[in-house]
Amino acid sequence: MKKILIIGWVFTAIASVVLLYSVYGKLFNGGMIEYMFEVGVGKYVTLIAFGELVATSLFLIPATSRFGLLLLSAHMGGAIVIHLSNEEPFAFQSGILILIWLGGIFRNWERFR
Repeated sequence: MKKILIIGWVFTAIASVVLLYSVYGKLFNGGMIEYMFEVGVGKYVTLIAFGELVATSLFLIPATSRFGLLLLSAHMGGAIVIHLSNEEPFAFQSGILILIWLGGIFRNWERFR
């Protein structure tokens, strides 16, 4: 059981680092901000970054991890749709979504079993 929990935290840590770096990029990286305007969501970039930060924070807190899991699933679904609608690769976003779900399932093994 302890191994499953550790594996869950490893998946959670990897996904969370990527998501927090994404938040940083949306707020402070001119290239990413410019890209957000190119795909049509530029005026919402701060709101998207804030939502991503809140969802990631909730995902990291054990008591709220399932709610954070649902919010991050919706967020990553939106990211995948943006990439699909612009005919861009979406494998990276899908991979992060898989890591989020694996982390959430393994960290809450008893609830999902």
